[in-house]
Amino acid sequence: MPRFLSLIRIDEQNLTPDTPFPADFNDRMGALMEEITKAGVMLDTAGLLPTSEGTRVTWSGGKLSYTDGPFTETKEVVGGYALMQCKDKDEALEWTKRFLEIHPENWTVGAELRQLDGS
Repeated sequence: MPRFLSLIRIDEQNLTPDTPFPADFNDRMGALMEEITKAGVMLDTAGLLPTSEGTRVTWSGGKLSYTDGPFTETKEVVGGYALMQCKDKDEALEWTKRFLEIHPENWTVGAELRQLDGS
């Protein structure tokens, strides 16, 4: 069965860690996570810490370089991920759509869905 990685993209500059969540957000997200886990689809998921706590490592010209965050030149960053095992891309898109729809309407949150090579 193919595996898909859903990379959750956020605008870190407009969605800071102190952005309030709606009162029922955790309940709705918890219900979806329970449903997707019981369906045998979710293999792993997590949110990521802000880029201010990250480091970019680049290999160029035969040398490594390191850049500590925050990465202000990037408007959208990967804020989390979900690794899913689905029967096909349509099913992976459906779960991704449901995940995004749980978020408040005034937020901008996106996802890049990619199938793992060889799965």
